[in-house]
Amino acid sequence: MKNFIGILLVLFAFAKAYSQDITGTWKTIDETSGIVKSHIFIYEENGKYYGKVLKVLDPDAPETPLCANCDGDFKNAPIEGLVIMKDLVKKGKTYKNGTILDPENGKVYDCKLWLDQNNSDRLKVRGYVLFLYRTQTWVRLK
Repeated sequence: MKNFIGILLVLFAFAKAYSQDITGTWKTIDETSGIVKSHIFIYEENGKYYGKVLKVLDPDAPETPLCANCDGDFKNAPIEGLVIMKDLVKKGKTYKNGTILDPENGKVYDCKLWLDQNNSDRLKVRGYVLFLYRTQTWVRLK
């Protein structure tokens, strides 16, 4: 009986680890200063994943931060509430084939996300153009 309970506990632990996904609220952290810059809410809609800025926390940001360097419909749009990640599709353990907008420079990059294999509360976020890329680590807000 003890073995059976032990096996069940192990199975539940593996099920929980594999059921982790990227939905929820994440803190973006500046790699250089370590300052939390924003909270991003990632959600799933019709099989695709999106990320919306909930709150800008950067102490250097204006009271109402705008996407001043953005083009088109995003030009001077409030950053809070802005959907900056679009159309990511889950393929295995990776979320890809989507885009991410950097509100600081107004540029849109191809995007790929994956959970840190050692800590599912850490999300790797990669924006890239061809062979040039930048990867940030976001931390799940609990």
